[in-house]
Amino acid sequence: MPRLLQKILGDPNERALKPLRSLAALVESREGEMRALSDEELAGRTVGLRERLASGESVDDLLEESLAVAREAVARTTGERAYTVQLVGAAALHGGMIAEMKTGEGKTLVATLALYANALSGRGAHLVTVNDYLARRDAQWYGPALVRLGLSVAVLQHEGAYLYVEEAASERPGWEHLTPITRREAYHCDVTYGTNNEFGFDFLRDNMATSRALQVQRGHQFAIVDEADSVLIDEARTPLIISGPAQEDVSVYRRFARLVPQLSANRHFTVDARTRTVSLTEEGVEVVERALGVANIYAIENYHLTRYMEAALRAEVIYQRNVDYVVKENQVVIVDAFTGRLMEGRRWSDGLHQAVEAKEGVPIQQESVTYATITLQNYFRLYETLAGMTGTAVTEAEEFSEIYRREVLVIPTHRDLAREDLPDLVYRRAQGKYTAVVEDIAAQHEAGRPVLVGTVAIESSELLSEMLLRRGIDHEVLNAKQHEREAHIVERAGEAGAVTIATNMAGRGTDIKLGPGVREAGGLHVIGTERHESRRIDNQLRGRSGRQGDTGSSRFFVSFEDELMRRFAPDWLPGMMEKLGMEDDLPLESRMVSKAIESAQTRVETYNFEIRKNVVEYDDVMNTHRDVIYSERDKVLDEEGMRETVLEMLGEEVEEIARSYLHATPPDAATFRRALDAVVPLGGDLEESAVEGRDPASVVNDALAVATRRYEELEGAVGAGMQRATERLMLLRTIDTLWVQHLTAMDEMRQGIGLRAYGQVDPKVAYKREAHEMWEQLLGTLRSVVARQALHVRLTAAAVAPPAAPRATRESGPAEPGGAVAGAPQAATGGEAGGAATAVRAVPKVGRNQPCPCGSGKKYKRCHGQGPPPAS
Repeated sequence: MPRLLQKILGDPNERALKPLRSLAALVESREGEMRALSDEELAGRTVGLRERLASGESVDDLLEESLAVAREAVARTTGERAYTVQLVGAAALHGGMIAEMKTGEGKTLVATLALYANALSGRGAHLVTVNDYLARRDAQWYGPALVRLGLSVAVLQHEGAYLYVEEAASERPGWEHLTPITRREAYHCDVTYGTNNEFGFDFLRDNMATSRALQVQRGHQFAIVDEADSVLIDEARTPLIISGPAQEDVSVYRRFARLVPQLSANRHFTVDARTRTVSLTEEGVEVVERALGVANIYAIENYHLTRYMEAALRAEVIYQRNVDYVVKENQVVIVDAFTGRLMEGRRWSDGLHQAVEAKEGVPIQQESVTYATITLQNYFRLYETLAGMTGTAVTEAEEFSEIYRREVLVIPTHRDLAREDLPDLVYRRAQGKYTAVVEDIAAQHEAGRPVLVGTVAIESSELLSEMLLRRGIDHEVLNAKQHEREAHIVERAGEAGAVTIATNMAGRGTDIKLGPGVREAGGLHVIGTERHESRRIDNQLRGRSGRQGDTGSSRFFVSFEDELMRRFAPDWLPGMMEKLGMEDDLPLESRMVSKAIESAQTRVETYNFEIRKNVVEYDDVMNTHRDVIYSERDKVLDEEGMRETVLEMLGEEVEEIARSYLHATPPDAATFRRALDAVVPLGGDLEESAVEGRDPASVVNDALAVATRRYEELEGAVGAGMQRATERLMLLRTIDTLWVQHLTAMDEMRQGIGLRAYGQVDPKVAYKREAHEMWEQLLGTLRSVVARQALHVRLTAAAVAPPAAPRATRESGPAEPGGAVAGAPQAATGGEAGGAATAVRAVPKVGRNQPCPCGSGKKYKRCHGQGPPPAS
């Protein structure tokens, strides 16, 4: 039916390409006009275009001329003149599409054209890459064209920020044209290159800043995401998190690490390979309880031990060294499942990382408390226009549409694809498969063809390396352990007879160019040693060969011992091969088997999509909270309506105290006055005798009048400017402290919300309902704490040192910057931070076991000691 509809209605991709081809033709028609301009005249076009924008025209109105200008500038600085399909790609990016462009089609050039057009507004255009190296490289490749047109170009790196300059400014290889600037200056450049994590963590840090001067970003107008499937799909399961250390006894992890190896599979625990989970059996529970000396591990007083048990089981049974992680310099470092890269600085959550550290006998790092968090989905949805480009997007078109509201457009290749994709060879055993892989490598090597071998794990890349060494075949191994040499190895992988073993997409973003004579010999031969759980990753590997019409070939070798086949292939497949009497080294070529493999991949893709969709659906709830909190923080930073806000909170707190004591049966005037005095210093006003027997509404009016009078007295004594500064710091600290507590409570609630399904309650519905209740509680606590501090807090001239900087990380996401809070010393770059006055108490610190000064009668630790302490 879909094919029939396509015949009737036409190919939707072709329909979308038609207007873009027309635009590309118009751009090409202006080539003669642009060639005739001098360099100064060409640069002057930027000024003219910006004047037209200022006069009311839109970027869409200027697109034809702006692409023609950028095309000419790139041609003059690099010798590369954009083809028709590249102009089509640039127009697609400008329109906020995900452009699928095959390897070698010049995506970086295409992005430069779209960046120029969208940077003309002066509001900033961002290019998001997958690693620091590509950000540096791309900025320096096409920076000359943009700078000659009068734009400024900056690069964000893990270690700092840099401005592109035409004259060489550094002797450091790969950094020749980069000079240090502040991060704030980088974001105020016209075009900014950086990784998704640099942009995301800067956003979170900005929303922890204590002044506008410490914020670095200036909005989210336009972004192009390079390798969009990797950034927006693969990494989207992992939220960005800024965190600090929690207080926890890490010795418990070692206790469980010693206990778990004593348990036996199937007898004490069962393993679900599909979901990668481990569950204790009844007998296993009894063994654990005896070892721990507890009667019931699921009793309330022992329930906290279950998370240690689950983490230790997963660490021991599911997570394998040199597959899921490596031990490097006495630390457990995660290996990214999609790219094979080492993700230093990234940590698993829920105690899993600590459990793996205990298993490996390395120092155990503390778990952390979340200060700020956002998913990549919700970060990138902040942009007014979001575009992406990648070699493989069509298989994820549904997800791009549903999560990001972006349509995928397949851009035709400049030259027809000449690569031959050979059918899969399927083996019973892994050993037979690897033997066949080595034979294929040897045959292609002897023929003078370069060979790229893709593996899914470090372990298998090292096994193949050993087998090739025994055969005397020279080769390079590119895996997580060789990260620093990555680009250099990939650049040489197309030379005659070169053999390169790489984990998955290592080297992604770096083209493999064929050496002399290789094209005639048959081009690059790509070998996949097993199918990845995503067809898209397999297509990425195939796409390394056959760039720009080059010859090439690809073949996948599969065995029934592969991870994908064990977890998702139909049960009848291995049995069928046995019945056929197939030997370990005899391959099978079968359409039925190939379809079964593709079916397994489709099931995994659907499963992973549901995981990512689940992450964003839960985060959407938190996102509404985050939007309100960050919006209110911005108002405080701008000192917008703070006086009215504080007076309103004071009034609401007075009314709440009246409801608690004057509307009680019988009314308690004495306690009312004592509670009110903790908020509003009453002095001789509103004596107990003036409260008793009166209408509560009139008492509240009198109390509000006293509160307003005390506020005005305080403001008159210290000055309006000093009062606003005091309120700004008080509000920021209160909001930030309560927000951290809210994040922690929401996270704990979410971890256990799945159990509601056993009670026939939809966990998401329950999560939304309880999240709303917790949000209302947060707002009430915020009001109460601010009201109780408002008339008691004073400002001292002496600045105090900021708290220890939390770190930026990913819950099982890539390595990221040690994220200092904006306001901490390392965030105050370029002398932008100065000494600031600090809000302090006007009364001695309250002891945890002393009565709470709010007048509730509770101990301080059981009352406001759980939030920012009130002053009295």
